[in-house]
Amino acid sequence: MPPSKFAQGQTYSLTIEGYGSDGAGVARLEGMVVFVAGGVRGERCRVRLTHVGRSALWGTVVAVETPSPARIQPDCPYFGRCGGCQFRHLTYAEELEAKRTRVEDCLRRLGGADIRVTEILGADQPQGYRNKAQYPVAPGPAIGFYRLRTHQVVDVADCRLQSRAASNLREGVKAWMTAYRIPAYDEKRKSGLVRHVYVRTNRQGRSLCCLLVNGVGVPREHELVEALRSAEPGLAGVVLGVNQSHSNVILGESYRTLWGADHLEDTLCGYAFRLSVPSFYQVNPRQTEVLYSKAYELAGLTGQETVLDLYCGIGTISLVMARGARQVWGAEVVPQAVDDAVENARRNHVNNVRFLCADAGEAARRLAAEGLRPDVVCVDPPRKGLAEDVVDTIAAMAPEKVVYVSCDPATLGRDVKRFAERGYALQTAVAVDMFPRTVHVETIVLLQRETL
Repeated sequence: MPPSKFAQGQTYSLTIEGYGSDGAGVARLEGMVVFVAGGVRGERCRVRLTHVGRSALWGTVVAVETPSPARIQPDCPYFGRCGGCQFRHLTYAEELEAKRTRVEDCLRRLGGADIRVTEILGADQPQGYRNKAQYPVAPGPAIGFYRLRTHQVVDVADCRLQSRAASNLREGVKAWMTAYRIPAYDEKRKSGLVRHVYVRTNRQGRSLCCLLVNGVGVPREHELVEALRSAEPGLAGVVLGVNQSHSNVILGESYRTLWGADHLEDTLCGYAFRLSVPSFYQVNPRQTEVLYSKAYELAGLTGQETVLDLYCGIGTISLVMARGARQVWGAEVVPQAVDDAVENARRNHVNNVRFLCADAGEAARRLAAEGLRPDVVCVDPPRKGLAEDVVDTIAAMAPEKVVYVSCDPATLGRDVKRFAERGYALQTAVAVDMFPRTVHVETIVLLQRETL
């Protein structure tokens, strides 16, 4: 049907059939897909069109005609304005099913894999689970989270996904900015000072606060430290991060400690880890242990294997794999993360792991130079997944198994197909809900090298 038949503002009675990748309900209107904000699977809704595209339509629920038992009243006053959560109008059981089916669809449709994702490991605590907050700051000051699909900052006083310490420190920064008229960074004008408030917390109740600024310093540094120490008793340190890039990058080019420690220590999977501001660390510690335990199980280690852990960060997966491997090599391109990984292995007395500051290709060359071939390769890449040359590099090393931890089902599906073209078949896929109430989901898959 030609798109011109429909117009913004028209309303239709539609049945929600499922969910899209952004959490919106999916319906159909005369052969066209309609993405419905606020729609719940199985409902009949009155939907107002908000955007008309060439091949799809977008709309929002204006009335629920036949409600689903999975619909609940959102428990957050910012839901619908703040873009952080997408599923607060669903029961948690329905959210898990939406995520499971999304992973399965991506593996089948994009990965070409005939597989059922029979298991999604849900969280026992879907609130207050995040150990890291990154609040954008806008003139006002407004300190909170972006409205969905915009860079408009919604001033969020208390986020139900964050720790109490993160909310306290956010409030401390806002009070300091207001009292001393400290300017927020303005993205359009590329001027102003304070860009982001970054808070990391550990399981012992200690916090690290980093202010990311468009400059090499801030006025009233002493008053900033005092405001933060008064706001949060568990504060361990205050760090200033310099970011003058005028881009969407959040973290800084360099860091300076204003007070206290420049890092935290945390425990995960029985190990102690050192966490500096730029170090990657999963945001949900309880579910991370579930995730890594499943990755270890899928690796099927016997004590004789050499494991290569690409994108190893501060060495979390590497140390877990070291329990059952003969030797583990971790590779990471961020030098500070490698330094943390080396220190984490030392402090945990893990002697069968080594770390390289290298990308996938360089790691492969260095292993080959030492006459080593990995039996298992673990990857935990960023959302964009693996570059095709990285898939080539892994396949050229010919490991028996690839354990792939993914935070994006779409790029995972694409990469599963690439591995299949290089002789690696998808054996198992398990979804893990690391990010309750949001659209994001982690997946672990096992790829096995096919024998000729």
